Amino acid sequence: MRQRGFQAYLVGGCVRDLLLGREPKDYDVATDARPEQVLSLFPDAKRVGAQFGVVLVADGDRQVEVATFRADHAYQDGRHPSWVEFRSDPREDALRRDFTINALMLDPATGEVLDFVEGRRDLDARLIRAIGDPEIRFREDHLRMLRAVRLAAGLGFEIEAETMSSIRRNRAQIRRVAAERVRDELVRILTEGAARRGFELLDETGLLVEILPEVAAMKGVEQPPEYHPEGDVWTHTLLMLEALRAPTVTLALGVLLHDVGKPSTFRRAERIRFDSHAATGARMAVEILTRLRFSNEEIRRVEALVANHLRFLDVERMRESTLRRFLRMEHFDEHLELHRLDCLASHGRLDHYQFVVSKLRQLSQEQLKPPRLLTGHDLIRAGYRPGPLFRQMLETVEDAQLEGLVTTREEALQLLHRRFGPPEGTAQAGL
Repeated sequence: MRQRGFQAYLVGGCVRDLLLGREPKDYDVATDARPEQVLSLFPDAKRVGAQFGVVLVADGDRQVEVATFRADHAYQDGRHPSWVEFRSDPREDALRRDFTINALMLDPATGEVLDFVEGRRDLDARLIRAIGDPEIRFREDHLRMLRAVRLAAGLGFEIEAETMSSIRRNRAQIRRVAAERVRDELVRILTEGAARRGFELLDETGLLVEILPEVAAMKGVEQPPEYHPEGDVWTHTLLMLEALRAPTVTLALGVLLHDVGKPSTFRRAERIRFDSHAATGARMAVEILTRLRFSNEEIRRVEALVANHLRFLDVERMRESTLRRFLRMEHFDEHLELHRLDCLASHGRLDHYQFVVSKLRQLSQEQLKPPRLLTGHDLIRAGYRPGPLFRQMLETVEDAQLEGLVTTREEALQLLHRRFGPPEGTAQAGL
C-alpha cells in the first residue's frame, strides 16, 4: 500500500501487544485508502464492513482487517455509529477508538509509533483509560465497559479512576447489549488466564450484578468451616477460577456455576446445609446460559457438570456397575478436573480424586463400556413381549456385566429368567 502512495499503519491491539513484548493474536491495519482502493489493490479481499470502511485481506494463512481512517458520528444504538466520515488524518482515526492503549499506530517500515492519546504513557503505567470523556466512549458502545474489565484482567492492568467511575455510573446500560456480545466477552475473561481477576473487577465495577446476578448472590453466603475453611461461596468460586489452566469453555463455566444453587438452598440445621443445591444449580445454569445464548451442546455439558459435581463424594461406596457408568460419562475429564479444583479450593483433600484416577488407570475402555450381550431384538427372539420392562431388563444385564457376574448371552438370558421370570408361551424355543 505504501508503494501506491497510501498511508498504512499497524493499529490497535497488535501494536499494544508488540510494545508489551507479547505475540499478537491478529493484526489490523489503518489506512487513508478508501475501501474501493483497498479492493483494487487486493482483488481477493472481502468487504466485511464496507459502510465502516473495513476490508478483510488474506495474508498467507491469516487474514488482516484493513480499515480506512474515519470519524464516527451519532451513535444511536449503543453499538454502531449512525454514519462515518472517511478521513486522511490518522489522528482523527485514533481519537474515535475506545482506550488509549488500543489507539497506538506503528509504521512497520520504520518502527515509528504514532501516539495521539498518550497510550504509551498508560502502557507504562499499566492503566486502562478511555480516550477523551469516558461517558461518551461508553455511551457510544456499552460493551466497552465489559471490554475494559477483560483488558485489565488479561494484561494485569488497573482501570484508571475516571474510567472506573464512569463504568460504575453506567453499568446498567450493559443490559442493553446483545446477549451474544456479552457472552463472548465473558468467555474470554473465563478462558484467557485471568478469570479470578476478571470476576473481581466485574464485581468492583458493578457489572457482575447486572450480567450475572445469580453469581453476585454468592457473596456472603457462609459455608460449613469444617469443609470450607476458605470462606463464603464467592471466595471458594474465585479460588477455583484462579486455578484454571487453559480450560475449555464448558469447564470454566462449570467452575463458575457449580455452586450457583447454594444461595437459594442455604439453611442452618445442626450445621449449615445446602439441600439439593446441585440439582437446583443445574436448573439455574441452564437458565443463565440460555439467557446468554450459549449453544445447546455447551448448555448440556455445563448442566451435567453442575448436576454431578457432588457424586465424587460417593465413589468409594458405589457399586461397581454404578461407578463404571459414572466413569464413562461423556467428557468425564471435565468432571474430574472440576472435582479436583473444588477440593483444592476448599478442604484440600484429594482422596476421592486419587481413587478415581487409580480406577481409570486400571480399567480399559471395554471394561467401562463392554459390548452389549443382549438387545431388544434378542429379548423378542427369546420370547419376551416388547414393553416398558425391556429397558429395565437390559440395564439389569448391563449391571451384571459391569459387575463381572455375566459374560455371555446365555448367562444374561438365565439372569433375566431368574429376575423377571421365563418368557411366555414359546419363550423356551428362543433359548
